[in-house]
Amino acid sequence: MREKGVHSSMIKSPKALLSIAKAEALGDACFRHILTRIRPGVSEKALAAEIEKFLTDNGSQGLAFPTICVSGVGTNEPHGVPSDKRIERGDFVVLDFGARINGYCGDMTRTVAVGEVSGEQEKVYDIVLRAQEAAIAALRAGAHCSLADRAAREIIEEAGYGPYYVHGTGHGVGKKVHESPRLNAKSTHILAEDMPVTVEPGIYLPDKFGVRIEDLLIVTTFGAVNLTHSEKRLIVL
Repeated sequence: MREKGVHSSMIKSPKALLSIAKAEALGDACFRHILTRIRPGVSEKALAAEIEKFLTDNGSQGLAFPTICVSGVGTNEPHGVPSDKRIERGDFVVLDFGARINGYCGDMTRTVAVGEVSGEQEKVYDIVLRAQEAAIAALRAGAHCSLADRAAREIIEEAGYGPYYVHGTGHGVGKKVHESPRLNAKSTHILAEDMPVTVEPGIYLPDKFGVRIEDLLIVTTFGAVNLTHSEKRLIVL
């Protein structure tokens, strides 16, 4: 009998999960590629276009969603739009993108630094990474979705950045990039085996910078299998 709070549409078939895994693998390849293109003087729009070209050239059947590539102060917007701004030394760059394979979406976010990183940038990045790891550890079939959100939020709040974590911790993924279940404080959903979900905590400091790290995982009875294999330690290019 299906547990309360679990809907069949949230649980994906093996075929669907394979397509999602392939989409995320293409995202990993794209991230490795785009790291070779990020440098001072390159515009956000140019990097976003390069991401989309790589995905399309390597088998993505359209995009999971419009690519986010923002830098500097623009990283403090969770859903920032690429602009003509050029990358500068000392910038954080947030990249959020996804391929689409057989109609199913990938979704990943990485934040990288260019040239140098300040103590505050390094500190905030470490807090977000620890929050993400805690939320991932809370994923398992039968657990309430709100527990993953709480695990991430507690770390960010204890570090003094609670007011700057302005969205939920994750969401389901399928033929739409944002599906149920939702991993937030108000969620009534329960995780079940073969649910693909994202884990993406972030901190967004007004007039300074933002950091988000996002992986895509498949829930199992023993935890979660991470489909995103790109480096999560802070990269300084």
